[in-house]
Amino acid sequence: MSAIDLRALLADPLQAGAYFVDERDTAAMAQAGTALDLGVARIDLAGCVDKADLLARLGLGLQLPSWFGGNWDALADSLGDLSWWQVPGYLLLLENAGGLRDADAESFAMLLAILNETADDWRERNVAFWALLPLPEATLQQLDG
Repeated sequence: MSAIDLRALLADPLQAGAYFVDERDTAAMAQAGTALDLGVARIDLAGCVDKADLLARLGLGLQLPSWFGGNWDALADSLGDLSWWQVPGYLLLLENAGGLRDADAESFAMLLAILNETADDWRERNVAFWALLPLPEATLQQLDG
């Protein structure tokens, strides 16, 4: 996909949501998000194997406010009000998430549900909220199969 096509896609709130993507496209996605002045957060989940570690990494990576309670409800509330980021939209790149998916499938599924619900909520405000989970090509093919 060309850089122009990627920018057009990322600018469209109607397309936004949580998606698995090819990890080879991570840098291009981050660059396109930056070119659109989106709030871009790259969060490395390598070695993350449980809910507590996941929420801590998200809290740091997203610069969540001090009132962030480190639970699912607090994450949903925080993602629904990213007012400390004065940007026209959001791009979260949750890198190396495969280990979490394998180690704690329940937390991984809850994370995806919250991210998709958040994208739906932002879409109603005509704001793009993307949560992209870059995975190796072979893993993507397994998910498609």
